[in-house]
Amino acid sequence: MSNFISEWGSTLTTGLGATLAMTAITLIVTIIIGIPLGILLVETNVNGMYPNRPLHAIFETIVNILRSLPFIILLFLILPVTQIVAGTTIGIRGVILPLVIYCAPYLARLVESSLLDVDPGIIEAYQSMGIKNSKIVFFILLREARSGITRGLTISIIGLIGATAMAGLVGAGGLGDIAYQYGFQRYQPDVMYASILILIALVQIVQSLGNWIAKKLSK
Repeated sequence: MSNFISEWGSTLTTGLGATLAMTAITLIVTIIIGIPLGILLVETNVNGMYPNRPLHAIFETIVNILRSLPFIILLFLILPVTQIVAGTTIGIRGVILPLVIYCAPYLARLVESSLLDVDPGIIEAYQSMGIKNSKIVFFILLREARSGITRGLTISIIGLIGATAMAGLVGAGGLGDIAYQYGFQRYQPDVMYASILILIALVQIVQSLGNWIAKKLSK
């Protein structure tokens, strides 16, 4: 064990750092895009506070198309776009765009589901008091749905960690890249298993923390 740590410890640490960096950067952009998109899916619906069928149809179509694409296919499909936007298709810079395109619609659907679970009677009560719809959305609806949104965000982060592992196939770095390069191509299963165990531990930490925060927010 000590020999393995001394030989591969720095490599695995670097890979973990790259995985965390990809996850953190993508998560920030995904939240900025995904949560507003989820709100728009709910509020532009026929039963929403800002019904707009054409706009809702556009959002629905975009989300459905992007969610139907497996990440590995999406990754290669938008390589030309990634090259234009990021200036590269490898490394952390080269994988952020496909990760965001993959995760943002997924988070939007989870946010939509959480918002739809809010009791409509609560919204009607505030509307009857003359409170503006915009204030209801941002100060009431999101507050009531915060526990569900947190659980959805937790699921999104776990999916994102899995996607970063697949991104290793295009040289994005991280634990997935280490598992592929060393564990598969160089036939060093101990390195692959170590990478997998770290990913499992990371997912367990995220899940436990997400459940704890969601439980606190539901009170």
